[in-house]
Amino acid sequence: MSVIREKAQLMSASEIDRTLVRLAHEVLEKTKDLDLLAFIGIRRRGVPLAQRLARKIEALENRKIPSGILDIKLYRDDLTTVDIKPVVSSTDIPFSVQGKDIILVDDVLYTGRTVRAALDALFDHGRPSRVQLLVLIDRGHRELPIEARFVGRAVQTSDLEIIEVKFQEVDGMEKVLLVERADAQEA
Repeated sequence: MSVIREKAQLMSASEIDRTLVRLAHEVLEKTKDLDLLAFIGIRRRGVPLAQRLARKIEALENRKIPSGILDIKLYRDDLTTVDIKPVVSSTDIPFSVQGKDIILVDDVLYTGRTVRAALDALFDHGRPSRVQLLVLIDRGHRELPIEARFVGRAVQTSDLEIIEVKFQEVDGMEKVLLVERADAQEA
């Protein structure tokens, strides 16, 4: 039996916030037309990230930046291994993605399969002019040719290690952990 043990705390609440401020500035520097900018968070922890980034840019630029929620469960290529009847949450994109400069947001970039599913789901809602990826943590180990344009932190991990992002809105706490799978006898 495999158990999880914490190896290190990679980011505290204040480090997460400072990283989001930097990412907001990077997005602003690389966005030509703020009228076209919108954030879409991949459900679960991509959602609070997208909402926080939209608020940070709103505070910096004094203008509303739309944000939405994308549920990708039915677009996953491992749907049969997730559950017999996966629980589908709602996608909520309260604006047209047509012609928008979309920043797709997720907490951790790993194999790239989540992002592939998110792109399929997003394009079912229209054709943005551009889609860029923003992640809090890029942990490597890609299985698909997908790279993030905006990265909070790159963390090299082994196959046994896992990055756990905890957000106040979802988990009631705020931190990023590096954890490791271990045999029950070791723990």
